[in-house]
Formats: sequence, structure tokens, C-alpha cells
Amino acid sequence: MRDLSRRDLLKATAAGAGAVAIPGALAGSSAIAADGPGSGSGAKYPPAELTGRIVRPQSPNYADASLGWDELFVHYPLVIVFAQETRDVVNALTWARQNNVALRVRSGRHSLEGWSNVDNGIVIDVSELKSTHIDPASRIARVGAGLSQLEAVTALGEYDLAATTGTEGTVGLSGATLGGGFGFLTRYLGMACDNLVGAEIVVAAGADGAKVLEVDPWNHPDLLWALRGAGNGNFGIVTSLTYKVAPLKSVAYLQATWQGLGDLHGVFDTWQRSAPFTDPRLGSQLEVHRNEILLFGVLAEGSEAEARRLLEPILSIGSPEVTVQIGGWGETYAGFQIPTEDEPANWKFFSQFTREPFPAKAIRVIRAFMEDAPSDDSNFFTQAFGTGAQRQEPFGGTAFPHRDALFYSEPGAGWGTRGEPNSGDDVTPIAQTWIAEFSQALRPYVSGAYVNVPNIGMAEWETAYWGRNFDRLRRIKAKYDPHNVFQYEQSIPPATH
Repeated sequence: MRDLSRRDLLKATAAGAGAVAIPGALAGSSAIAADGPGSGSGAKYPPAELTGRIVRPQSPNYADASLGWDELFVHYPLVIVFAQETRDVVNALTWARQNNVALRVRSGRHSLEGWSNVDNGIVIDVSELKSTHIDPASRIARVGAGLSQLEAVTALGEYDLAATTGTEGTVGLSGATLGGGFGFLTRYLGMACDNLVGAEIVVAAGADGAKVLEVDPWNHPDLLWALRGAGNGNFGIVTSLTYKVAPLKSVAYLQATWQGLGDLHGVFDTWQRSAPFTDPRLGSQLEVHRNEILLFGVLAEGSEAEARRLLEPILSIGSPEVTVQIGGWGETYAGFQIPTEDEPANWKFFSQFTREPFPAKAIRVIRAFMEDAPSDDSNFFTQAFGTGAQRQEPFGGTAFPHRDALFYSEPGAGWGTRGEPNSGDDVTPIAQTWIAEFSQALRPYVSGAYVNVPNIGMAEWETAYWGRNFDRLRRIKAKYDPHNVFQYEQSIPPATH
């Protein structure tokens, strides 16, 4: 196949809204069937064309379609394919391979370093795959990879069912799950990836094609293991996920606020020594801002009195303002969401895990940096792990290695105004320096990192994300993606022997 210039490819996108064909190279082509001619390393596939909802640089909605949640990163893809069904993903992956076009996979647009987008390449977006099939009797839910976490929580909540998700509703369910996934229900139901019992995934096949695999504990169990914690854009494109779900009729949601940082040492130290070890029905998060401390707790199937009692060691410090509400998990989850338009445009985070309580010196570091935070939206965020369901791996295991953590934490900075190009440019270097210095000051007290919150400047990121699992992940990568079709700045490379 001849080399294709960017001009050739841009001209090709004029072929119509439903399909994109490369002149000459794809003349007379037809969409490839999902089962294809085989997966042998030398198998050739028929020329492919793009199907689905196609957005090109000349499309009026291109700017919105190419923009991610974190507006700090702006890319200009050659074409964006919004898949409407699995076949569209197969066609897009085959097309990208046959035309040697760089590709990225996208669901909720929350890739925190902008790695789900790419200049002059193809973005395969699964966000419009929103099917839901929930069986309350078997407590199994099969959902499209395009659901957001809020959509998934809401759909399950209609049946008084739940699975672990992260806290932010606009984050894609698939991306969160495939990286591990944790939130208020982690200590009660385990990691999000622990609830994953199957997936439909489109993988590279042959020399230039693609095929669909159904993955579960008995079919491709090695790939299911890898998808549970390292599946974000490393092995293929997940188009649906199957979860085991659990009954959850109501929760008690508690929020406590301390004005200023005067009580920080007492609040933080008491939280880290109690919250990770309390009743596993209770999940809690602590957020330190430059002018207040926030505690959030969700008690599954609990009362207000129970929630207050379990958090009493923390609530007894100072004079916090405390509120508690009782309700279904779906409505509670929806109630604490912040509309995207009200959030800053630009964000930077640094992820880390802690296995021993922070000493007083580390807590002083947090206070010093938060008092000098670059914006009111900057914070130091924590999530309790400790004793809980996340300690136990599911049948078949997972690639997520941080189960023994006491808690997870991240300094984060948010700044700028959404929808205003170059907004906050004057703050950007200040915020980035603040994060770098903050994370460096905490290095003696933390270890590891969370792949869903990537640390772009981290040395030895491979073991920081996956520990001793990295070599096994490389072998699985070599089996399912030997040509390294799925690659980005911190992707898993295939083993070479």
C-alpha cells in the first residue's frame, strides 16, 4: 500500500458522513465482518472503510468532538469515529492498521494527560455504545462501554443494585474499570475491576485486520486478568463490559466541613488511623483545600446514627458542620455531582499510594502546600482502603497491585475557565510547578501510582502502576497485540521473547 500524506487523508474524509474511503487504496471496499478471515500473523483482510458517526476537521462540530475534559491538552485528530455498534470499531481499527494511521481509544474523555486523543490520527470513540442489560435475578449486568459512571450507577439503582465506580459521574465507566476503579463502595464491594466478569473486546488480527473476542474467566482468562487493572488502551478496544452486581437499597451519605486548616493534623491523623479499619460498609474520602477540610462518607445499608458513630473519632475534632442524608445510591450519587461547566478547564494531578500512616512531618507538608495552592479548586484528595473487600482478589485474579494500601492520595490543581481558549495560561506554570514540588516532598511517605491518574514524569512508571505484574502483562500484550498497535506514552510494550 502506498504511503498516504495528510493531504490525501484529509481529502478522503469528504467521502460522506457514514463512511471514509481512501482514494485508490480503498476503492470498491466493503466493511469487514467481525469474525474476519482469521488471526494468523500473516492473514490479510479486505480493505476497510470507516462506519459509524464520523467527525472530520471540516465538520462543524469538530472542535467540540476533539476536546477532552481536561482542556490543558488540545489535539487535532485526522478523524474521530463515534462507534454505533461493535462493527464500527472493527472497521475503524482495520482501517487504521491498513493505512498506517496512529490511533487512540476514547470513552469518557477524562484521560488526564490527554492520551486518548492524538494529532493527525484516528480517535475511536465508544461513548455512544450505551446499551444496558441488567438481570436482577442473576445479578449480572452487561453494559455498553460508552456508559458514564453516573449512567451506570443510575441504571443499576433502578433495580436497587450496585457495583463499585469512581466518584465523578462524567468519567467513562470502561476507562475507570479497566484501570482498577475505586470509590465509596470499594471497601464494601471491592475494586471496580473485581466486579468485571466479562468483556467484548476488538483486538488486532492478522497483518492488518481486527476481530472480536468474548472474554470471561473461561475464555481468554489471561486477557480478562490483564483487563482488570491494565486494560486502558493496551490490548484492544472494549465495546461492552459484564459485571457481577450486588444489592444496595440505601446509603447514608455524610459530609463534614472544617473551616480553615487549623484542625488539619488532628483530622488527618485520626482519619488515617480509623477510617481504613472501620466497618467495611463505610467508604470515606478526605479533601484538603486551602481554606477548608472536607470529609465524605458513604455507609452502605446504614443509618444516620451508624454513620455518625463510625466517624465519631474524626467528627469530635474541632467544630465541623455535619450533614447526613439517607437515600438510594443512584439518587445520592447524582446529588453530589458537580456540573462539568462549573469545573475549571485545566487540571493536573499526581497519584500515589500509602501503606503506613503519614507522620506529623508529612501532614505539615500537606498543610504548607495547601496554604500556597495556586487556586481554590486545588486540593489534596484521599480515599480509604485498609481492611475491606478490595483486599480479596476475584476468581481469576487481577492486574491491579495496590490492594494492601492504607489509603490512596493525590495532590490536584484546577484552574482556568471552560470554553475560553488559553484560559489560565498565566497560572499553568505555577500550578505545574506546585504539583511537581508537592509530589516530590511526599515521596518519602508514598509509593506506587494509579494508572488512571498517570504521572507523566515518574521514573519506572511500569512498576509504579503494576508492580511485579508488569512482566506478565508484557507477555499477554505480545500474545494479543504483538505488533504493538495499541500504544501511547506509557503503554505496555509487548515482550520480545
